[in-house]
Amino acid sequence: MKKKLVGILLTAAMAAGTLAGCGNQAASGSGEEGKVINIYSWNNEFRERVELVYSEVKGTSADGTVTILNDGTEIHWIINPNQDGVYQQKLDEALLNQGSAAADDKIDIFLTETDYVNKYTDAEANVAMPLTDLGINPDTDLADQYGFTKVTASDMNGVQRGSTWQCCPGLLVYRRDIAKDVFGTDDPAAVGEKVKDWETLKATAEELKENGYYTFASYADTFRLYGNSIDAPWVAQGETVIKIDQKIMDWVFDSKEWLDAGYFNPAVKGQWNPDWNQAMGSTSKVFAFLFPAWGIDFTLKENWDGKTGAWAVTNPPQEYNWGGSYVHACVGTDNPQHARDIILAVTADKDNLLKISQEKTDFTNTQTSMRAAAKDDQNFSSEFLGGQNPFTYFAPVAENIQIAPLSAYDQGCVELIQNSFSDYFQGKVDFDKAKANFETAIRERYPDITEIQWPQ
Repeated sequence: MKKKLVGILLTAAMAAGTLAGCGNQAASGSGEEGKVINIYSWNNEFRERVELVYSEVKGTSADGTVTILNDGTEIHWIINPNQDGVYQQKLDEALLNQGSAAADDKIDIFLTETDYVNKYTDAEANVAMPLTDLGINPDTDLADQYGFTKVTASDMNGVQRGSTWQCCPGLLVYRRDIAKDVFGTDDPAAVGEKVKDWETLKATAEELKENGYYTFASYADTFRLYGNSIDAPWVAQGETVIKIDQKIMDWVFDSKEWLDAGYFNPAVKGQWNPDWNQAMGSTSKVFAFLFPAWGIDFTLKENWDGKTGAWAVTNPPQEYNWGGSYVHACVGTDNPQHARDIILAVTADKDNLLKISQEKTDFTNTQTSMRAAAKDDQNFSSEFLGGQNPFTYFAPVAENIQIAPLSAYDQGCVELIQNSFSDYFQGKVDFDKAKANFETAIRERYPDITEIQWPQ
């Protein structure tokens, strides 16, 4: 394995190691399956969906760490937080030991997020099994999935090495009371016209400001719309040069303009912090957030302290996708049949996916089912959204998503570009210093990077 790839896959402390021990082949599907299925993830989301739709589940321990299947096999859930790279560090450590691990300690299934899926689906890394090696034919078994999710889960040779139950189109989620106060209506179609593109939204932002409201909480709220529409990967395959897309710099310039104009709340610095969470509360003056389905259910809903039905969704100013959890069978698993069955049950079975959409509010990964859900107000309306059927707006966005080209460096680039320019937005450093700070931080994260190119 090339030194560069090892540096990507492993933490700095392990960079001298090798993944050769992972082996090149999975355990034979014709052999006896193991008695323990080890699944690595960062939260209970996947476990809850396995419990919901996988017919072989018998029960789960009170602490949620072990799920028993009907045949007596135990699923052991190894959960580590995503924050500060802990999940990937623990996963990488286990992958390093996969070849020598005892059967009951081997990784059988692991999950990744869109920001770093490419790191694990890389053909040279050889840690995520091709689905065809499990007996899953992506062209037939996964034919109804959204195309961009299949591309995201594939290596550079087009070999699909994972699958997902999610499609994560993003919408604009807005406060009904603020819409009524400023626009005289909270109708999603009418509000959609006020936010239909960036130029229109900018005029609307001024209207909101004049009435004492912020359009969004933070400059970080808009990043995914710009960052997920870049034209080329941050780092091209086989290269060590970071090329910063013009759309990333457009986000920097537009964010500074909007912040100076008073369209963002200056007290909210970034996302995933107490100030951002409070901006979703009933006393906040923030009009809208940009979220996919999981953001509404896991983030907005959790932080809202007012009456149910206070929020609604409409079209975003630009189509985008944010997030997605990918399921992979690990090379070297001694449970290939179980891995196959679980992946198919959770990511391919239409009835199961519709059940997940109804009970977990996920926008799931079958095109025909989501088109049907968009027209089924009776079964897919949301109490939190005042009885609105959000799938009506999610479905058309999903149909038109063009996923940005991925690289193994995406997570670090996405995090560090935002961190560096956040200091610029807050007046702590000037523009050139923010650029220099990004270059320093990215080289520390990825020592193999030889050059950073900024757009002219």
